[in-house]
Amino acid sequence: MTSPRRLLGAGVVLALALGTAGCGIRATSVPVDAGAAPTRVSCDQPRTAPSQAPGRVAVDVYLVCSQRVSPVRRIVSDQHQDRLGTARTLLTELQHKPDQAEEKGGFASEVPGGLTVSGPFPGDPAEALRLNQDPDDLPSFAVGQLVCTFAGTAAGAADRSVVLGGPDRSTPALRYRCDDALRTRPDAGATEGARAS
Repeated sequence: MTSPRRLLGAGVVLALALGTAGCGIRATSVPVDAGAAPTRVSCDQPRTAPSQAPGRVAVDVYLVCSQRVSPVRRIVSDQHQDRLGTARTLLTELQHKPDQAEEKGGFASEVPGGLTVSGPFPGDPAEALRLNQDPDDLPSFAVGQLVCTFAGTAAGAADRSVVLGGPDRSTPALRYRCDDALRTRPDAGATEGARAS
């Protein structure tokens, strides 16, 4: 004869087995690569002390964080440069490796080293900037970084747009605006430009 204590123990074991079997995740014999575990980044703009040194000025440089382009404050040389000089200074900033505070906040740059900028070709609008790579061929978010960093500075046009083109003289430069699409869509650099006139 089976004792009540033995029956109770068997019931508990059966209940535990049924409970774990119904956890909702099916077993599979095929390995599943779910990718790296998601990381939480703050995307908080690092605090930069205001510049007191003569010849230095604070500017917003747009970096990539959490699949969007966001500004961080940097201190750069202020030499009252023209459009091209300003564009070159800002491009250099975009090519610099983020500092420790920026990295901790989750910021990175997609703007490649070796990218250069020059002035307009004949027939371009006066505010055009020509890159040594086609904007369409740049990495994700790089056009957004360039446009949003140049806009509102001497490198951009008076209406806060930025006219960018590549090295091919037969390909017209396009006018870009630092809008929500350019800040949040990786492929926007290839779709958001409008013919500059």
